[in-house]
Amino acid sequence: MHLSRPSRSSWRELVLVASLLACGICQASGQISIISSPTIEGFDGFLELQNVPEGVQEYSWHQGANDSADSMIVSYQPPSHAWQPGPMYSSRKNVTVKGHLVIKDSLLNDTGSYTVRVDLGNETQRATGWLEIHEWEKDPGISVNTTSVVEYRDPVAAVCHTNATNATRIQWYVNALEVSSNEQVTISPDRKTLILHQLSRFDNIIRCSVKNILGILQKSDIIFLKVAYGPDSVLLKTKPSQFGSVLPAEIGSPVQLDCTSTSLPRPTYRWIHNGSFLSSEASLSLPSLTWEQMGRYRCIVENPVAQLSLYRDIRIQRPQTIPVIRTGFYLSGALVVFFIGMTVLGGVYLCGVLIYTLITHFSTRTSRAI
Repeated sequence: MHLSRPSRSSWRELVLVASLLACGICQASGQISIISSPTIEGFDGFLELQNVPEGVQEYSWHQGANDSADSMIVSYQPPSHAWQPGPMYSSRKNVTVKGHLVIKDSLLNDTGSYTVRVDLGNETQRATGWLEIHEWEKDPGISVNTTSVVEYRDPVAAVCHTNATNATRIQWYVNALEVSSNEQVTISPDRKTLILHQLSRFDNIIRCSVKNILGILQKSDIIFLKVAYGPDSVLLKTKPSQFGSVLPAEIGSPVQLDCTSTSLPRPTYRWIHNGSFLSSEASLSLPSLTWEQMGRYRCIVENPVAQLSLYRDIRIQRPQTIPVIRTGFYLSGALVVFFIGMTVLGGVYLCGVLIYTLITHFSTRTSRAI
C-alpha cells in the first residue's frame, strides 16, 4: 500500500493534526493514545502506546487509519506470547511486549498513519497516530566571498547552504570554536550568513553545521583562509656587533648584515646605501670593507599583499680612539732617586739631632745633681 508523503515544509502541521486526532480517539474510546517523533530514513521509527489498561489480550497494528483485516501489519497476544503477521507485515516491523510498534531501518514510504486495536477481553480500544520519516539531509555547503584577506583590515562573508528553516539548527565555527554575534562577528537572523569584520592571523578556519531532527550535527567542508600579516618588526644582526645604530669596523675587515622579519606572505627586502639602491637580498656581505662602503645602510622590509613596510638603519664607521687622560703628577726615574736620597739624608739628620738633644739633656741633669 503506497501512501503519499506530505511536503517537508508541512510535517510539523501533520504531526500536530495527528496528535489532535489521536487525542480525539483517546477521548472517544477511553485511555489509549499513540505518540511518535519524526525520524530520519535508515533510523528506527517508533510508535509508542500510552495509557494502556491492565489485562490486554491482544495488540493488533494496522497500516492506515482503520483496523481492517487487509491492513493488519502484525498482532501480538501477551498471554501466549504469540505473534501473527498480517498482509502489510515486513521483517522490519514488529511489536514489542508492551505493545509498541517498531519499524527498523525506516524508509521514506513508511511515513503515514498507523492504527492500533487493543483487545481488553471485555472491550476493544483503538487509536491512530502519524509517523513521519524524513530524508537524510545532505551535509550543508559553505562558500565565502574571498579566501585571501589582510589582518585586521578585510572582512569575510560566509554563507551556509542548507534547506534548514529553523535558525536554531544552524551553527557557525571559527577555528573549531562555536561563535555568536558580537563586535567582531555578525550572524544574520536566519543564521545562514556569517560576517567576520576583523580577522587575526590565527582566524583561518571557518565551517558551519546543521543539527538534524535527531540532534546529530552535519558539518560542512572546512574553508581555509589565508590571512596576510606583517611585517611586525625588523631585526638586524651584524658581525661585528653593533652598538646601538653604529657598527664600528676597520678598513679591510669583513662585515655581515642580516635583516629578518615576521610576515605572510614572505616579505621582500631592499638595502639602501647612502641613499642608493644596493641589493634586494635579506643578507648583505662585505668581505673586505672599503672607504666607499662606509656610511649609512637602511634595510627596508615590505609585505606586497598587506602593503606595509618597515625599515631599520645602521651606520658603518671606523672605531673611535679614546684619548688617555692622566691625572696627578708624574716623576721621572732620576727625580725618584733624588727624592729617595734626600729622604734618607733627612732621616739621618733628624736622628742625629735627636741623639744630641738626649745627650745634652742627661749631661745637664748630672751636673745639677753634683
